[in-house]
Amino acid sequence: MKIKWMRGATVAALAAMGLTNPAAAAVDSECALGTYRLADGGLIDVATAGEASLRWRNLDGKTGELKREGDHWASTLGWTGRPDGMQVRFDCAADSVQFGDRTARRIALEKHETSFTSHGATLVGRLVLPPGDDPVPIVVLLHGGEFDSARDFNSLQRILPAAGVGAFVYDKRGTGKSGDKYTQDFSLLADDAVAALAEARRLAGPRGNRFGFQGPSQGGWIAPLAANRSNVDFLIVSFGLAVSVADEDREAIAFQMGLKGYGPDVIAKAQELGAAVTRIFASGMVDGIDEFDAVRARYRGEPWFKDVYGNYTHLALGMTADDIRTKGQAYNFGTPVHYDPMPTLRAVKVPQLWALGGMDIDAPVGETSRRIGTLIAAGQPITLAVFPKAEHGMTEFETAPDGQRLSTRFTPDYFRLLIDYAKGGKLAGAYGDAAITYPASSPAD
Repeated sequence: MKIKWMRGATVAALAAMGLTNPAAAAVDSECALGTYRLADGGLIDVATAGEASLRWRNLDGKTGELKREGDHWASTLGWTGRPDGMQVRFDCAADSVQFGDRTARRIALEKHETSFTSHGATLVGRLVLPPGDDPVPIVVLLHGGEFDSARDFNSLQRILPAAGVGAFVYDKRGTGKSGDKYTQDFSLLADDAVAALAEARRLAGPRGNRFGFQGPSQGGWIAPLAANRSNVDFLIVSFGLAVSVADEDREAIAFQMGLKGYGPDVIAKAQELGAAVTRIFASGMVDGIDEFDAVRARYRGEPWFKDVYGNYTHLALGMTADDIRTKGQAYNFGTPVHYDPMPTLRAVKVPQLWALGGMDIDAPVGETSRRIGTLIAAGQPITLAVFPKAEHGMTEFETAPDGQRLSTRFTPDYFRLLIDYAKGGKLAGAYGDAAITYPASSPAD
């Protein structure tokens, strides 16, 4: 899936947004963070989206960005920036929020801050539990390829506990307040996940009655490795892949070019460019640079050249050969570009949920769905849910006149599917418009 080297730039841009009174907004933002319960039992999570804005998420998938306007916060639809007419007022003293014409009360979640070590690095984490003393399932939340602090930005750390499922969230090494340098070494990150699981068990004590990993995006490669190195009860992969990083880039180029109307001949040429870039990234940005430059020179004048993107190919397309040799080291994260996840997936014995987006241009679902289907047919306890209108991140979108995708919401029932699966009972018969393939031994009601 997308390696997401540029995710941090998005956060920085949000943080740079100014308000009339930034100091007052920062105080209001901090007290507003949390998950609130509506009178009808629905949930609304409010998370930070930078110093000057917040993001709300409803359990049904609706979401918007909040910006301060006088005595209230104004909401915009999804990530479009268009006002949706919603006004939000927080009453921090009363632990409540007026969300349009509805009032919601903050849920008093139980939080335990902690730190733990893995391979010499100190990692910082947090266990969040539902109110009360009852035993609950606990999900250890892994990461994608982002640089951001998961403790700051992963809203599942509150959404899951508000719905009765504990969550352990941590900043992976080299991000947030965790030590060491950023890496995409899947094996090392899997060991970190195993250490996080041990810490979650220690903190939860008798309240933890079943444990699992949730691996989003790049975490979809890491979570199965961690599951095979530990004693977990279940595994969730969200918008992940059952192919290699190199195959992801190749498939992404084909899917993206196909959406733009190009045929097989052009797609093959675009993938030739991608293959040349893959050699560079697989070598640690050292080998194959001159060969790539020659392929690029051959196709640079073609009308389709501007539309080639992939997941990492576009990074090299925008650099000179000298830049790749020098500045290119900024992208050398130890990514195992040719790692084949299938032997690991065949070895996983615990129940798995794979939730994928049918319109994911970063992690195309075609080959991954086929491979997961073969594992289901072979008798593995895997549930495959493909949400046909969802893209990477499980969001739905509209397409702007220039072709840019603007995310409007999370796909319906994605959050509910994660919650129900973590709880371990039989799943409902339908979740939004997802096409669901169940394991033969565990059909839905």
